[in-house]
Amino acid sequence: MPQWHPHRSQLELPHEFSVNPLFSRQGEQAISRFKMHNQGMLPETAYQIVRDEISLDGNARLNLATFVTTWMEPAAERLYKDAYDKNMIDKDEYPQTAAIEERCVRILADLWHSPQPHTTLGVSTTGSSEACMLGGLALKRRWQKARKSQGKPIDKPNIVFSSAVQVVWEKFANYWEVEPRYVDVSPEHPYLDPEGVLSAVDENTIGVVPILGVTYTGVYEPVEAIAKALDDYQERTGIDIPIHVDAASGGFIAPFLQPDLVWDFQIPRVKSINVSGHKYGLVCPGLGWVIWREAEDLPDDLIFRVSYLGGNMPTFALNFSRSGAQVLLQYYNFLRLGKDGYYEVQKTCQLIANFLSKEIQEMGHFEILTNGSDIPVFAWKLKEGDTPNWNLYDLSRQLRTYGWQVPAYPLPPGMEEVTVMRIVVRNGFSTDLAHLFLMNLKQAIEYLDSVEGSLPHQTKHDNGFHH
Repeated sequence: MPQWHPHRSQLELPHEFSVNPLFSRQGEQAISRFKMHNQGMLPETAYQIVRDEISLDGNARLNLATFVTTWMEPAAERLYKDAYDKNMIDKDEYPQTAAIEERCVRILADLWHSPQPHTTLGVSTTGSSEACMLGGLALKRRWQKARKSQGKPIDKPNIVFSSAVQVVWEKFANYWEVEPRYVDVSPEHPYLDPEGVLSAVDENTIGVVPILGVTYTGVYEPVEAIAKALDDYQERTGIDIPIHVDAASGGFIAPFLQPDLVWDFQIPRVKSINVSGHKYGLVCPGLGWVIWREAEDLPDDLIFRVSYLGGNMPTFALNFSRSGAQVLLQYYNFLRLGKDGYYEVQKTCQLIANFLSKEIQEMGHFEILTNGSDIPVFAWKLKEGDTPNWNLYDLSRQLRTYGWQVPAYPLPPGMEEVTVMRIVVRNGFSTDLAHLFLMNLKQAIEYLDSVEGSLPHQTKHDNGFHH
């Protein structure tokens, strides 16, 4: 059976669909699905057409695959409606929105122990992917400047990360012509560690990117130990290699749940950090942040000035026009929750992750790989020697019949023969929902166990992995 593809599937639909104008006296009419109609229609009718179609999407509250926030409280929803039309790039027209963005940068710089939180540079982005691109560009540009000052070539830059890195870093290396050096994970080394880093770096390395919350399993890579190894490397070779921490998820977890963990700007070698405001920053998509340790860590030639919006203002984002609502919602959360509130929200998520991982371990079929002790994310695989007539892809599909979206996917290169399932516990996933999920999980397993003979598998096309 061919792999499902959304575009091909859409083309199999009739090219016209009927419009039943619920709020007019005209009869039903046909309209092209793929061409713009000559005449418009009542707003209520257009709304109903779109509303009916998206009702076929999954229930966001039952989506245990995504890291992205799927719930905000009613006051935040009201604020979003008040602010969605503000253009974040137009700082002359919306000066208070710009001022609030600046406050958020200062708050994050202070939270991550910047030595100069009131003067360092940072910016909001559409998400961590854009933030990573900016962090990576700053690494490359600083490396190029240093090499030029030494009279050395700049044609072979490389960047080092584990094979479990998020796909944005593959894109960065491809788009900006930097050689990606992957340190493969293994059962003995399941994440980027000092030994793997030292095997990959050289004088052309623009930076090392440890992950604070690996997407596949939720674990923290040891930033402090990697930095210490690079300190020793510099003492031996004279080569100074900076670190960018991809803290897309952990940047809003570690400061509250693991305050004694050293991973941020307390380490002088850490020059920049990115985080997703729309993940554990608890803001609806899309919002990211990137902060530099000190202002001089962001090369000046990456900052542009524009005058055609009414003032001479600096910009160093990749995107331009976008809504300022998410930035305002981030500040709302900072005011609404404070440090104690963020702790309570993240701790509740972690407790539910610990509870679920323990219950799943005790079911007998599974081996827990991570239990949510870092970020509230955990993963499991089928036990060695446990050979039911179904696999984790079958279990993922069966859970969809109850509405639950739980991805099954292979681990990254180095451990790709291992298939796992993963749950992301987010704000809004209550203990009651956790119990309901466990009930449905047991029912799904009972059903799969009852099927005689092996189920047909298409593992290559069954990857249900979502970032």
